[in-house]
Amino acid sequence: MARPQFVFSAESVEEELVPFLDTPRAAPNRLDWETLDSWLTPQDQVFNVQHYGTPEVDIESYQLSIDGLVDQPRTLSLEDIKALPREERLMTLECSGNGASPGFMDAVYNSRWVGTPLAPLLKSCGLQSGAKEVVFFGHDTKEETLRPDTKNELTVEVPFGRSLSLEDALNLPAILAYERNGEPIEHRNGAPVRLIVPGWYGVANVKWLKQIEVRDRRYMGRYMGRDYVTVRGEKQGGEVVFVESSVTRMNLKSIIARVTRQETVDGKIPLKAYGAVWHTDSRRIKGVEVQLDGGNWQPAVLDAEPRAEHSWVFFSIDLGLVEPGKHTLVSRAIDTNGHVQPTAEDDEIALKKTYWEAYQQWPREVELEA
Repeated sequence: MARPQFVFSAESVEEELVPFLDTPRAAPNRLDWETLDSWLTPQDQVFNVQHYGTPEVDIESYQLSIDGLVDQPRTLSLEDIKALPREERLMTLECSGNGASPGFMDAVYNSRWVGTPLAPLLKSCGLQSGAKEVVFFGHDTKEETLRPDTKNELTVEVPFGRSLSLEDALNLPAILAYERNGEPIEHRNGAPVRLIVPGWYGVANVKWLKQIEVRDRRYMGRYMGRDYVTVRGEKQGGEVVFVESSVTRMNLKSIIARVTRQETVDGKIPLKAYGAVWHTDSRRIKGVEVQLDGGNWQPAVLDAEPRAEHSWVFFSIDLGLVEPGKHTLVSRAIDTNGHVQPTAEDDEIALKKTYWEAYQQWPREVELEA
């Protein structure tokens, strides 16, 4: 029989999966790490998060408006957008809360998106001199209450929105996407058109795109100014000062995706581990190390292919012969600047008060029988 093409290049047909202990199985429409078998994630393992519900959008009558501080406002149908220059982006998209708890470790996926680049479309509208911010609004809306329980309480219906600075909008490789992995984007993932910003957390990739507005001041909607704001303690002069920052670019992160074994040899078990590492720019990934049972950190092997600037990189490590019993494995990524993926006890994670940007090391436990 021909050898099957495993997603991890170092994996062989003789290896048997060792399930993780105390880890819930993946829910529908979530990544199942232990059965991951493709560099590009299949649709049935793609997550979706929506804060204002899932709107109904009629593809036949769909229109996207571009307005605000532009000389030539435009209204585009789906066919108009498809007629514009077509480009693809290979990208890992992760929810910024992914990894905040053992039951939420599967909100990440890798895709080949196709759409039209954002920057030339904005430029074609004639950006005015006062333009500073580009806001992306979806079809999804919700009533929001501002200043609740005060005499200034106000309830208004608002669309979901996120923004980019004009500089980022013109220089990032963002696209208005309408295909994922060669198929039209599914409705739950933002069809017919969504914003894709490679290297940024999922919340920035606005779904069900309805309007792009160029503004002369900061946009401070709920998911820019109140939610998806990381509150992190920083030690300054012997004191801890809490600083708030917007959730934008993805942080360096790795995870052991699965562990495999082979038949027992002289009472011990041959053990291997496989995983994925990603960053806002994968070219900044220097390496991954793996630790078994608190021992020395050992270098893993990064797969040479496939690779893409904004996509995850797979890694593997042969851990040799291991005694039967329970074992703990953990990975840590290192970037080209020498920054090491932190543990949950390191200040940059331990002093973080919000669950967004959950990029700490994540130990995995397995049990081996001889």
